[in-house]
Amino acid sequence: MKQLLIAAAALAFVATPAFADDDPSEAEAAKIKEAIAAWGCEGGEYEKESEGTGVFEAEDVKCKDGQYDFRLTKDYKVFVITAD
Repeated sequence: MKQLLIAAAALAFVATPAFADDDPSEAEAAKIKEAIAAWGCEGGEYEKESEGTGVFEAEDVKCKDGQYDFRLTKDYKVFVITAD
């Protein structure tokens, strides 16, 4: 029974599809840059989640007091900022 549970768990991990993030278009990148500039920050690497959520990410953004990762809605509103 224990082996069956382990096999089922392993199969669940293998069967889960991996999603890669996409690069945002130039227009999307410009809006992301504008949104993080409003927080007094700049730079970073931008991604668009490919899961269809419309969420954007700006990673390794440099701010006055450190480096952060930003998550933005499809309307370019910042909803998460985490210290990097």
